[in-house]
Amino acid sequence: MSNVSSITEFLLLAFADTRELQLLHFALFLGIYLAALLGNGLILSAVACHHHLHTPMYFFLLNLALLDVGCISTTLPKAMANSLWDTRAISYQGCAAQVLFFVFFFASEYSILTIMAYDRYVAICKPLHYGSLVGSRACAQMAAAAWGSGFLYSALHTANTFSLHLCQGNAVDQFFCEIPQILKLSCSDAYLRQFGALVFSFSLAFGCFVFIVVSYVQIFRAVLRMPSEQGRHKAFSMCLPHLAVVSLFVSTVMFAYLKPPSISSPSLDMVMAVLYSVLPPALNPLIYSMRNQELKATLKKLILFT
Repeated sequence: MSNVSSITEFLLLAFADTRELQLLHFALFLGIYLAALLGNGLILSAVACHHHLHTPMYFFLLNLALLDVGCISTTLPKAMANSLWDTRAISYQGCAAQVLFFVFFFASEYSILTIMAYDRYVAICKPLHYGSLVGSRACAQMAAAAWGSGFLYSALHTANTFSLHLCQGNAVDQFFCEIPQILKLSCSDAYLRQFGALVFSFSLAFGCFVFIVVSYVQIFRAVLRMPSEQGRHKAFSMCLPHLAVVSLFVSTVMFAYLKPPSISSPSLDMVMAVLYSVLPPALNPLIYSMRNQELKATLKKLILFT
């Protein structure tokens, strides 16, 4: 990569200028990070250790928890370390690694959420074919496809981004290495080389979003036709947590990247980045355990016996 000799490190955006606020941010994000690790760790332990949770729905939930841990661990520890040690620096290689892993976990999580919508659709709309369409082999193949495509997608974007010639300094207007902020440091002609990849990304993300929306339209139509109130309640309890997680994920990303340029500022961009990179991994375990009685009971047993 041609930029290695010219830029050896990047300067990330600091959360605060005063030492007291830096330590306050460190303590706040440490609490959020530990809560995310604890919540997702409990879900991982519950699904892995209890055989009655070895079903497709919980298998995909286990994958989601793993991706949430990876996503928040890619950005928050470095930001906390910078606040604690009063520095803004991240090495060139560290920045590239952060981009690679963040995009990998983020894209894979979106794929898993799309697959989970398909799982819910088959379970409610085609229950007689559920065993054949979403068997253990099919689940493993879909999860492997999500992780594999996420890594290839991430490698493509990372390679394209860090092959650009950067001529606008090394100050990144974000608390972690984010592709749009790095692209702002590139020369104007080099920026266009990434345009095709960005259009492809948007098209892919929009296609997944349409698939999720169509799946839930079919799901709600099937649920409302159920004669049993108990059946409707069970179906809603199974679907609403996933729908809430998807809504949180998509809404924070859309507001972060599709907001009008006229209201954009480094402070607002940082808040939006915190919302879409930190909030979902911390809240997802809580969302899934609130309405899912089976998971809630298992988590209580797990906590009581540890």
